[in-house]
Amino acid sequence: MQKKQVYNPYLPLNEYIPDGEPHIFGDRVYIYGSHDKEGGYTFCMQDYVVYSAPVTDLSDWKFEGVSYKANQDPIYPKLKYMYAPDVVQGNDGKYYLYYCMGGDYGQGGYHNPISVAVSETPAGPFEYLGNVRYADGTIMKKYICFDPAALNDDGIIRIYYGTQYGYEEEEDFLTSGRLNDEIEMFGRTKEEILSYPDSINGPIMVVLEDDMLTVKEEPKHIIPYKVKGTSFEEHPFFEASSMRKVNDKYYFVYSSWLNHELCYATSDYPDRDFKYGGTIISNGDVGYNGRAEKDKLNMTGTTHGSIIEINGQWYVFFHRLTHKSDYSRQSCAEKIYIEADGSIKQVEMTSCGLNEGPLKGEGTYPAVIACNLTNGHMPHGSNCIYPMPFPNVTNLGEDRFIGEIEDNTLIGYKYFDFKDVNKVSILARFEDDTNRVVYEGPIRIDERGTGDIGDEFERVDNVLMGSGEYVLKEGAKTADKKDLACTAADVSVKASGSFEVRTSADGESLGEIRMTANGEDSLSWQEYTEDIKLPDGVHAFYLIYHGKNKVQLKEIKFN
Repeated sequence: MQKKQVYNPYLPLNEYIPDGEPHIFGDRVYIYGSHDKEGGYTFCMQDYVVYSAPVTDLSDWKFEGVSYKANQDPIYPKLKYMYAPDVVQGNDGKYYLYYCMGGDYGQGGYHNPISVAVSETPAGPFEYLGNVRYADGTIMKKYICFDPAALNDDGIIRIYYGTQYGYEEEEDFLTSGRLNDEIEMFGRTKEEILSYPDSINGPIMVVLEDDMLTVKEEPKHIIPYKVKGTSFEEHPFFEASSMRKVNDKYYFVYSSWLNHELCYATSDYPDRDFKYGGTIISNGDVGYNGRAEKDKLNMTGTTHGSIIEINGQWYVFFHRLTHKSDYSRQSCAEKIYIEADGSIKQVEMTSCGLNEGPLKGEGTYPAVIACNLTNGHMPHGSNCIYPMPFPNVTNLGEDRFIGEIEDNTLIGYKYFDFKDVNKVSILARFEDDTNRVVYEGPIRIDERGTGDIGDEFERVDNVLMGSGEYVLKEGAKTADKKDLACTAADVSVKASGSFEVRTSADGESLGEIRMTANGEDSLSWQEYTEDIKLPDGVHAFYLIYHGKNKVQLKEIKFN
């Protein structure tokens, strides 16, 4: 039977599973992760679900169902959300789920222990087992229990976890107020924070007994906290611990303080002597071929994932951002290559991802599989959701599309194998106040977020998670209601625009697909087609929009 094609995001377009940890159990690969709500207002609003695929066919993903519910944890509903999990098979053959609980925007997520659930099968359902603890029953909360990752290292159960802020490397840490920030963020006393000779921050490893709960070896740093003068100085650990063993070498995968990149470090040991290796992928392609952050090709934000070898090919799993926020993240994957010296070169984001090769340059594709989407000044959205308009993947009910496309927006797809393509079509519509997506939830901007949200908002101080919340000033109108592209009354006589077609971002124009208003139907999906000859062979496909009226794009089609 011929395999289907698979593109990024590789799961159904209404599914949002970030923080992906892929594992092979038996003859299937399982993806474990958080579970965001489409268009949600904060991280991880839904219960865990599991998808799996045969190792021989990564286009055939199966929904395994709800694997674990937040209300199964005793701390619920004090904290409602389950953050980035991992699953490992114990020495008893059962499957163990490790996770931590948190609240809105991560608040309280640094305060609690690591929870554990167990199942007879890798897809669940899992049942609550307890917290990681010491032999006397005391709950283990040493360092910051966050983003746990699990590794069965030839019978040794290792759990990796932690987060890292750079406050303690500041000379005035004790007097600047940063110590108080840590006290509030971490839910610890001043005395406890200062009791750590090597910092409460940083990536940590703890070894467990075969019962998968009890501490066997005391937690310890795997990388020293202080990074100045080390190989980690430019890409220090922030969160998202993940460990893989490749032959006899340990690969520590993590999200750096830059926040948009997955990095790796290697060592001959599981708990020390790690050296920074490089960036594997950035969800804005920052760093790829020297790309500067100001030239990022997408809205950037948090990332989390890992690497895995499937049927002889190595992949990196990560996530992208949608809905102008950090709270609707979709799982993606790319092929990577581990060189003879153990190094991994940074790879670019593509639309073909898990596909065995480029996508066929024929037929119809959802517009939202674009791997590049930029107006030239896309924001960074760490723990943010933005009110101002800019191009983004979004939805209205079951309708999923790219919205708020403005003049000079670049929409890129990589890669297609074209042959005898002479016509290109798009399914698009003009955007106005009746069909644009208007977010009506709370606006939240982290201190690391970038982008001008407008003078009508003011900041409300809140140091939890290093974040601040922006609220609408009294009497101001929301930015989401401003700068409308057109209105139903004037669309029939004023609206126009065109999509320029290229096969490289800065290459020659191959033609344009013109959009001209045709009465009120122009606010509904219309197919626009032009005779455009695409060169045979494997190429990227770019649409560059030109026009004063904003538009939305649902599908692209090659004839």
